[in-house]
Amino acid sequence: MSAPDWHLTSPLYAGNAAYLEQFGDDALAPWLARPLPGTVAATDAAQVAVLRLINAYRYLGVRQADLDPLRRFDLPPTPELDPEHYGLTEADLAREFETGSLFGVERTTLADILQRLRTAYCGHVGVEYMHITDVARKRWLQERIESAQGRFGVSIDLKKQLLKRLTDAETLEKFLHTRHVGQKRFSLEGGESLIPLLDQVIARCARHGAKEIVMGMAHRGRINVLANIMGCTIESLFEEPPNGGIGSPLSGDVKYHQGFSTDFATPYGPVHVALAFNPSHLEIVHPVVRGSVRARQDRRGDVLGYEVVPLILHGDAALSGQGVVMESLNMSQTRGFRNGGAIHVVINNQIGFTTSDPRDVRSTLYCTDVAKMIEAPVLHVNGDDPEAVAFAVQTAVDYRYTFHKNVFIDLVCYRRHGHNEQDEPLATQPLMYRRIQAHPSTRILYAQRLVDDGVLTQTQADDLVDACRERLEHGESLSPPALSDFKATYSMDWGRFKGSPAPEVPTAVPAARLNFLGERITTLQHEIELHSRVQKVLDDRRRMRAGELPVDWGYAEHLAYASLLDAGHNVRVSGQDSARGTFFHRHAVWHDQKRERRQSGVYVPLEHIQDRQGNFTIIDSLLSEEAVLAFEYGYATADPDTLVVWEAQFGDFANGAQVVIDQFITSGEAKWGKLCGLTLLLPHGFEGQGPEHSSARLERYLQLCAQDNIQVCVPTLPAQFFHLLRRQIVRPQRKPLVVMSPKSLLRHPESTSSLADLASGGFLPVIDDLRAPRQAKRVVACSGRVWFDLEAARVARGLDDVALVRIEQLYPFPEDVLRAVLGAYPLADIFVWAQEEPMNQGAWFQTLHHLNHCAPAGRHFHYAGRPAAAAPASGYASRHRAELQALLDDALETPYEN
Repeated sequence: MSAPDWHLTSPLYAGNAAYLEQFGDDALAPWLARPLPGTVAATDAAQVAVLRLINAYRYLGVRQADLDPLRRFDLPPTPELDPEHYGLTEADLAREFETGSLFGVERTTLADILQRLRTAYCGHVGVEYMHITDVARKRWLQERIESAQGRFGVSIDLKKQLLKRLTDAETLEKFLHTRHVGQKRFSLEGGESLIPLLDQVIARCARHGAKEIVMGMAHRGRINVLANIMGCTIESLFEEPPNGGIGSPLSGDVKYHQGFSTDFATPYGPVHVALAFNPSHLEIVHPVVRGSVRARQDRRGDVLGYEVVPLILHGDAALSGQGVVMESLNMSQTRGFRNGGAIHVVINNQIGFTTSDPRDVRSTLYCTDVAKMIEAPVLHVNGDDPEAVAFAVQTAVDYRYTFHKNVFIDLVCYRRHGHNEQDEPLATQPLMYRRIQAHPSTRILYAQRLVDDGVLTQTQADDLVDACRERLEHGESLSPPALSDFKATYSMDWGRFKGSPAPEVPTAVPAARLNFLGERITTLQHEIELHSRVQKVLDDRRRMRAGELPVDWGYAEHLAYASLLDAGHNVRVSGQDSARGTFFHRHAVWHDQKRERRQSGVYVPLEHIQDRQGNFTIIDSLLSEEAVLAFEYGYATADPDTLVVWEAQFGDFANGAQVVIDQFITSGEAKWGKLCGLTLLLPHGFEGQGPEHSSARLERYLQLCAQDNIQVCVPTLPAQFFHLLRRQIVRPQRKPLVVMSPKSLLRHPESTSSLADLASGGFLPVIDDLRAPRQAKRVVACSGRVWFDLEAARVARGLDDVALVRIEQLYPFPEDVLRAVLGAYPLADIFVWAQEEPMNQGAWFQTLHHLNHCAPAGRHFHYAGRPAAAAPASGYASRHRAELQALLDDALETPYEN
């Protein structure tokens, strides 16, 4: 594109998008430096009043906009929009005034100014954007809104296309209502404009260069979207798949939670569209979509988000009611989680289940007010005006591509039926639903409008309904035809991870390569001054590389990441304090103590392995668990070749993200066949820190284990951790990995490994006690750091006939391995399970049956640990010590009878 193509009179016009893409934000600087057109000296009181009135419409015109198709409430009085509020009289209507920055005219009469303002801001589109602090973005929106003047310039062809898609949406719902009577489908009726809206979003994004669009939405209208946008047939949605029988590993999910992906041909090239699976937890899919989009963008090197776009659909009640929305928006512009802006669409039914009274639904004026926290503009649009909807889409998509920021479209509509088709809404909303019953559908209203305008005849409008019905009767798709032979360049092959359980694979790294990797991650490529404590960590790691010190957890973890990066895999780690490590042990990012600018003086050793290495990303995330973990889940489901790690600051903090763990991580494969290799690091260990910093709630993860859905491991040695992280990528299997990671063990003198442990062997699901005699009479099995307490007590008490066996993988439980280990103690007659968690928590109840399966004939395991408790751990140091002493006594010396 050449400079003459730049529209100097209108530099933020959508036609300049390509120029801005080529020359960047600097292209705007000269234009922004120009004074506002029509700026006048404030000497005329009436002139000042007119400028204040113009500004008031920009702020408050939305309150007088005609947005509600039902017109349930009278518009609130807004005196700031009345000229009299500023001392202007009827006599001033014929006077000419300077218009300041009002687009389209520099000087005109007050009557004309009012007409322009009312058509721009008080029609079927109401815009909120004056909360934006950036001048360029506000002026861009002003130009778009004020130049349109409520006339959206829709072509004849587009009008016919809008009607056709409305017809498809409405006819489908009526067809389902008669063909599948009584079945829940969460109808789109009342919000049918969503279908042409999505059509326009896809086409407009493709025009800007989009190659992939990832959508997330709740259940309202999902079946209509699957059929009319994604191309699913009705039979595929309502018939159970052949692999859904009782013996299938797939439990399946209801039709209105299903996802799908397809490829569309557009005039601007093919576009891959994916609809994410989503449970009934509504807004939780928001960060999942963002994570999936980020993975696809990273794969393409799409830093600004031109090629991959997140399209997120919300319900009005969920948008304003669920906290994960705030978390997701808050992280949307941060470095580790940004996508170049998402396009948000609110299906605003003006009701949440049975709550529609404005006094109850929220404490803000609009359901979209949460968008103002990130200064996103909001385009409220009347769902009964498809042309206004199309204008809102064009404006929103162009804004997103111009500024790479979030934008919201609030599709104000209604819900013709109850919460579901079996609900009776008149029982609780008689006023609202009497209006709905008397209100014609959007298709009927728009068809009549086009007939009145001479665009088509009533017969032609009726023919659209008949043609749509005929296609449905023949089982045909209503969506645009999908591309059957298109192979996306950046698509991922997940087939290599499906099928029978993957065998164990070598995870050791040759000693020479470990030495090379160790040299790379302990060498400063730039001259910086480290903090003395960080310098000590670096010096120790150099000695570990030389074999002068045993390998600790931080060095082993770095070597695991370095070996994967060296092989071309990407590594992504996020969480609160992840770069440093909560316990000051990781130090993946080094900071120059003399730096004076935030953008300089930072060195990441794992970015300097070799020229062709994979990408290493480590993120100190915002203070969120739910949204961040959901984001990382979405990322891991879109990229099987990246090691994706989420670390909780303390293990129990993950309970703030329990919905992600329950509904996605542990059940996503069984419900949707969705594979995921996400790794969770959950610091766990009872060390006297009280109930909130001790337990990662191991029992919850074990309770969720079934059908080989996840892996739950409790490593006690750095080498175990090294092999575990490598296995997660090297083994041709993608299952979530939950690690009860260490705290005090990070610096425990006995919890170390040698370089030889990393250069040979692999992860051991069970570690035998090599110090115990084979004639031991008592075998104590345990997991985690309690082994070191047991070992210290055994040595102190001189107990030579006790064997301490560590079970490092609790699921899938290694019965064969444990059985062989226990069989090596033929004289043992007492078998004990020891745990530091209370009896009703930890692994006891979830692994007892496995333990007893492995015990010799006639023997079973006894329990040694804290008694059942409501809280995970005591906050009193004396009680903690007493409980630990009792645990050790029971495990090592208390007699038991079989």
